[in-house]
Amino acid sequence: MTKKPLILGIESSCDETAASLITENDNGFPIILSNIISSQEEIHKEFGGVVPELAARSHLEKIDWIVKKAMDESGRRVEEVDAVASTAGPGLVVCLSVGLSFGKALAAAINKPFIAVNHLEGHALSPRLNSKLDYPYLLLLISGGHSQYLNVQNLGKYIRLGTTIDDALGEAFDKTAKLLGIEFPGGPQIEILAKKGNPKKYDLPKPIFNKGGCNLSFAGLKTSILKICKSINTDQEKFDLAASFQKTVLEILYKKTKIAFQEFKKINSNTNKNKFIVAGGVAANIKIRNMLENLCKEEKFEAIFPPIDLCGDNAAMIAMVGLEKFKLKQFSKLDHPAKPRWSLDENATFLKGAGVKL
Repeated sequence: MTKKPLILGIESSCDETAASLITENDNGFPIILSNIISSQEEIHKEFGGVVPELAARSHLEKIDWIVKKAMDESGRRVEEVDAVASTAGPGLVVCLSVGLSFGKALAAAINKPFIAVNHLEGHALSPRLNSKLDYPYLLLLISGGHSQYLNVQNLGKYIRLGTTIDDALGEAFDKTAKLLGIEFPGGPQIEILAKKGNPKKYDLPKPIFNKGGCNLSFAGLKTSILKICKSINTDQEKFDLAASFQKTVLEILYKKTKIAFQEFKKINSNTNKNKFIVAGGVAANIKIRNMLENLCKEEKFEAIFPPIDLCGDNAAMIAMVGLEKFKLKQFSKLDHPAKPRWSLDENATFLKGAGVKL
């Protein structure tokens, strides 16, 4: 029997220290042997957001233990690892450097290939961890640091159809929660509060709603929330604002996703079945999931979501990219730098129709 590749993935781009071991079965389907994630929520709670220096220090303190725990849970020995894959960007440079340096050192110590992984590519390929997903497909990546529509054509081949011109959706959720007095990370709590509120109470702005193609903007929405919060006095008003915020986000995503569907179909006119993937931490929001699933039914797209535990930052998705690259012998040099900014589509410098450059 041919030995199947065993890949160690390491993730430290922001405030999760994570390690994972994956392999594959005889049909080439990935198998997650371990997926360990250590969150830093308690560390950053009092500051209302991630403090880079504290995050990096926590990574340094935990990474050796997290990798060892992932190895132990997988039942494999470090000598059996065929390649080490670490997130190299985008993210907080002081945090990226911890996982990247550890991965390089370990790969050198066991004399195995090292693979530098784009964090966004991890999200892009994460649905392939639990479904036999063929290319091409449309990806909506919505997280604390990223919001974009990507035409995923193959490993390493991506066309960005739209992105946020200012804030990421996850950041808008967290900032709104902070303004409402919810402790960090407050984004997931917005959905809970919204259930108690009237979504029609506040008429909130929808920036670039009628222009900019499928590009997104949330800064103006956030500013409006800030102004309203200054005059809020009751819990019910907080519930109403949370509900109104979530309703506005749903309306924005509904319209922009319809436009992204049209753009995707223009590029992939020969595709027999259109597939739509939603990944990133905000993809765990049930209201957003349900709305996008219904939209997919209307537009005849197949909706695919990674499991909730694979929506946020994790190392299994980094190991997944590592596995794909290992099979193609796409290895990285040990001097590969950390890249705090690293676009999947290197040609996406101008946002058509949005009137802005990134």
